[in-house]
Amino acid sequence: MSELMPLFLFIGVVAVLLLGYPVALSLGGTALAFALAGEALGWFDPSFLEALPNRLYGVITNETLIAVPLFVFMGVMLERSRIAEHLLDTMAMLFGSVRGGLGISVTLVGMLLAASTGIVGATVVTMGLLSLPVMLRRNYDPAVAAGTICASGTLGQIIPPSIVLVLLGDVLSSAYQQAQLEMGVWSPDTVSVGDLFVGALVPGLLLVGLYLLYQVGLAVVRPQAVPAIPAEERPAGRGELARRVVSVLLPPLLLVVAVLGSILGGLATPTEAASVGAVGAMVLAAARRQLSLTILREVVRQTATVTSMVFLIFIGAAIFSLVFRGFHGDDLVTEFLTGLPGGVVGAVAVVMLVMFLLGFILDFIEITFVVVPIVGPVLLAMGLDPVWLGVMIALNLQTSFLTPPFGFSLFYLRGVAPPGVGTAQIYRGVLPYILIQLAMLAMLALWPALATWLPGLIYG
Repeated sequence: MSELMPLFLFIGVVAVLLLGYPVALSLGGTALAFALAGEALGWFDPSFLEALPNRLYGVITNETLIAVPLFVFMGVMLERSRIAEHLLDTMAMLFGSVRGGLGISVTLVGMLLAASTGIVGATVVTMGLLSLPVMLRRNYDPAVAAGTICASGTLGQIIPPSIVLVLLGDVLSSAYQQAQLEMGVWSPDTVSVGDLFVGALVPGLLLVGLYLLYQVGLAVVRPQAVPAIPAEERPAGRGELARRVVSVLLPPLLLVVAVLGSILGGLATPTEAASVGAVGAMVLAAARRQLSLTILREVVRQTATVTSMVFLIFIGAAIFSLVFRGFHGDDLVTEFLTGLPGGVVGAVAVVMLVMFLLGFILDFIEITFVVVPIVGPVLLAMGLDPVWLGVMIALNLQTSFLTPPFGFSLFYLRGVAPPGVGTAQIYRGVLPYILIQLAMLAMLALWPALATWLPGLIYG
């Protein structure tokens, strides 16, 4: 019975989460309850928990994780400065003369917001509030409009600078070092957040291209579902439109280039680049006369709330991880994955399927902090590239967040959608994008160089 305790612990945590209790307290509380029961039965050594203070101190002193509040601040400040609203209006005018142009605009703005904020929930809600009423007013099919917004909003999972990639970079770095120790080898090489940012660029942009290709095809096959904006509602002259595009599109684009360019060029670490992004977002807000003490107070408060949630979950996940290992759960996982038919291919397929299903009930933070430290060392010890694995996980979770009936993005949009847009229409609208996501996952699995080529080119 003692060898099944890790499985019971995992099931217990999921059950407590389904009852609606906070994630961090569910992880830590359930783990401590199992630890007490295990100690009473002689199945758990409480000395495992002695490592907890060192782990938490390591989190506090980890410079990489400072990027989390900085990127959150950057995203919230851009949201408050109404940049998304101006971007959407301008892109709609630019592409509105063609069928499907409004959907293309939403996708491109979603990509820019993803590269600017890295926060999926904020992007989906913002795009839902701004673009869904406009698309419905232009006689867009409600399912098509809802699906486009959900899919574009989730690009924040894979387009750098993504909070998912920041957290994955830190966790996978520890997993990679542990895998090396288990293999009895050591090298100074490790995986960094910058590696994941660079590795996610090609798959992320390719995914955006597939989205746009689908929308162009939809405009050809079903033109009535994606009508063009009437001529009388477009700008009168090309000069006016050009000035508007430059004034609205250029500032956030320069901010994204400054953040990602400093990382790609080796001029700054992701943490330093995040500070550049935070200051740049304040400059943009001030330039639009949207920066005030009230707005700054709201942004700081929301940043502190999100950051506190992330680190509280990390504490709960650290307790869970230590108790899980105290019950020899890591040995159980290793035996299970290495014993699967198909070797490393079978192990990756099972892990991706489990993460996909967990994405229905857990946010990416919990999966990153709880699941990845357990399976990461095993998969990396099998010889997988950590950058490829990190991008696969991010893309897999992005697909999970889009998939009915429990996808998080669907819930975000459902909460802000007008009464005329039903849940069934949202589900129907995301199905083509789910197929695109699965195709992208298959391409990345078949051609790992999509994620590893650019980091190898830049970092040698």
